[in-house]
Amino acid sequence: MSQEWFEDDARADRIDTQLWRRILSHARPYRRPLWAMAISGLVIALVDVALPWVTGRIVDDATVGGGTELFRWIGIYIALATLFAFVVYFFIEQAGRISTGFAYDVRKKGFRKLQELSFSFYDKRPVGWLMARLTSDIGTIASVLPWTTLDLVWGTALVVGISATMLMLDWKLGLFVLLIVPPLGWVSTIFQRKLIDSQRRVRRANSKLTAGFNEGIMGVRTTKSLVREEKNLEEFQVLSTDMFGHTVQNALQSAIYLPMVMSLGSVGVGLALWQGGVKVGLGGLSLGEMITFMNYATLFSMPIQELAARFTQVQAAQASAERLQTLLDTEPEVVDSEIARASLAARKEELANAGVVLEDRFGADEDLAAMLETAPDGHAEEIHEIEFRQVSFAYNPSEPVLDRVSFRVRRGQTVALVGSTGSGKSTVVSLLSRFYEPTSGEILVDGVEYRDRSLDWWQSNFGVVLQTPHLFSGTLAENIRYGRLDATDAEVEAAARQVGADSFVRELRDGFQTEVGEGGSRLSTGQKQLVSLARAILADPQVFIMDEATSSVDTATERLIQKGIERLLSGRISFVIAHRLSTIRDADQILVLDHGRIIERGTHSELLALKGRYHHLYTNQATREDAERALAAGQQP
Repeated sequence: MSQEWFEDDARADRIDTQLWRRILSHARPYRRPLWAMAISGLVIALVDVALPWVTGRIVDDATVGGGTELFRWIGIYIALATLFAFVVYFFIEQAGRISTGFAYDVRKKGFRKLQELSFSFYDKRPVGWLMARLTSDIGTIASVLPWTTLDLVWGTALVVGISATMLMLDWKLGLFVLLIVPPLGWVSTIFQRKLIDSQRRVRRANSKLTAGFNEGIMGVRTTKSLVREEKNLEEFQVLSTDMFGHTVQNALQSAIYLPMVMSLGSVGVGLALWQGGVKVGLGGLSLGEMITFMNYATLFSMPIQELAARFTQVQAAQASAERLQTLLDTEPEVVDSEIARASLAARKEELANAGVVLEDRFGADEDLAAMLETAPDGHAEEIHEIEFRQVSFAYNPSEPVLDRVSFRVRRGQTVALVGSTGSGKSTVVSLLSRFYEPTSGEILVDGVEYRDRSLDWWQSNFGVVLQTPHLFSGTLAENIRYGRLDATDAEVEAAARQVGADSFVRELRDGFQTEVGEGGSRLSTGQKQLVSLARAILADPQVFIMDEATSSVDTATERLIQKGIERLLSGRISFVIAHRLSTIRDADQILVLDHGRIIERGTHSELLALKGRYHHLYTNQATREDAERALAAGQQP
């Protein structure tokens, strides 16, 4: 497994303000709660500054003032404590609202972006990397955002408020207490850098460990069949030891940092006690004022420590922020051309105007009825002919996959693609589906370059059945209905009957309401393929693609699937990537590809007569299948 995806995308030692401004733009719907957090921080800071001062007044009134105003000061203290509790409750509620709402909104944006991106984006990034963007990265940012806002205002206001109050009460004693600021700032800076580095190492080790868990569970059958348990355990132990080492290092640094901050805070208290005690003895400072200074000295280290921790979290979250923003900024490589966008806009305006006519004339306008039969981009809705004209393609410019491929297929015809692995068969249908676009040449739809047609309209007219069909968690009915979400139960059952899927559905206790399990795990490969065919026929596509759909099933199931396919292909433009050549004998055109070029083309009988590559492949496969059938017959009692 490549390790590059476990490396942090950003290792900045400074806060990237421009990046965080962009992240904050996603929090615009939560501006009021964020302002409420900031105001809460200011109020809490004012209360924190006021409470020690009020405590000093209570002590002075009780010791030298005769207690004349004791109840008033106690009342103020209780009021401040009540305000403190209320504000804490308020900002915790606001923080939850911001974190939850921000994560919800950005996950929605991220998922929408993933739906929009082209296949080439997924070719370059593992699923785990993408999952982490929408889960842990967004969670990290969402948890940092409200609390950083609160602590930034609270910490700054508290430091300024304590410093100003101490200097106002006694500037000389205030300066003594402030002597702890430089060493406290230095210690925080040094340790926060160490902590962020060790946190990154822990996060990276955790990613590797999670990947190890995943591979171990997914590949358990292979592990057991090859008796690799002990070796796998050794490899996993290396990852686990690495995780253990980095976690211990991070915990040790935290264990050293906190006592050092507390020790420096104690130094501040000691300075206040020493100098304050001297002044109290000389009569220059009251006992209440000395207690106030001691409280301020104790409190002074807290905001510095919290701010240092918050900035560390922001730095740690910066890698997550950069990865997330990079994902949101990614533009799909395959989009509507300017011509297509202009056509869509013109069609939209035309329909808007037509809507008035329809409402006024109750749909009597025949021209309007004809207009509504066209596609969203204004061209014809029906597809009659597709042509590849000198099409070339390369994932990597130095390694061409297709080289000047040309062919034409009309409505009602089937084209079969034959060739060895890597010959370019799947690339042809990927270009046809516009998952990718040609690097040169043209693909024409009824004479119009397909890049000038609406991308959504084009892809909505395709039905694809893959070698390994994918089903979603849910019922059989829900998976078939995925082809057309507004289909009725009767239409779902009719689609299943058309492809022969109803035969096995009737044997299930819950019928169409049977849960298929994750990825269709409760069904056999053949059953999943029949459900996939029913889903495709329910969608009623104009172009149908079958990618080796019968290569993983037994002969009996293949015959059942083949009958369903024959119904599905009728009256459509069809492309079949063939594994078993016996299934494509009725194809209107067979294209034999080799290293991205068409080396033979024709019908089944024409290609056999050529005695070329197709003849060689077909006769070898037929001989092998005959031998397998004979062997199977010989083993039967």
